[in-house]
Amino acid sequence: NAFANSSSSLIQSKVTGNIVFVLLAPLTAGEMFAAYLLAAIVRAVLVGLGVFVAAVWVVPLPLAHPLWALAFAIVGSAILGALGIIAGIWADKFDQLAAFQNFFVTPLTFLSGVFYSLHSLPPAWQAVSLANPFFYMIDGFRYGFFGLSDASPVLSLAIVGSAAVVLSSIAVALLSRGWK
Repeated sequence: NAFANSSSSLIQSKVTGNIVFVLLAPLTAGEMFAAYLLAAIVRAVLVGLGVFVAAVWVVPLPLAHPLWALAFAIVGSAILGALGIIAGIWADKFDQLAAFQNFFVTPLTFLSGVFYSLHSLPPAWQAVSLANPFFYMIDGFRYGFFGLSDASPVLSLAIVGSAAVVLSSIAVALLSRGWK
């Protein structure tokens, strides 16, 4: 939802031609970025909370470390929101946005340990997973819920936070230059 919120907001404004009204506002690139990113984070956390409440109503879910879960939910949403801003700036059509999600975001998600433990992989694929920041995002979130993780939650939060800073810097730089 974080990716969808920021990317679709930008691409829809570009396609319909009303992006000019966003660009005419007396906002700096950082302020524009913050608005899109915070909206993406709020949407993602609210949708996640809604799914959690609906799931708990059906199946009791443990929440071993709620503050860790919240931290990874927020920082993970920031990563996907920043990626959505980058994709929304880059794409000229909805098809290009879908390609970004299908060929970049989805593979990183599936190769992050969502459906398996890192230890169940051969060594070469373990190395690939350890290079994927989405792995640390998922693993830290898993730690928040179940108290189990393949990597230290402190290390995971540091890597995920660093990835969020790098992606945010790229997005602000693109907004500052006015690219596309």
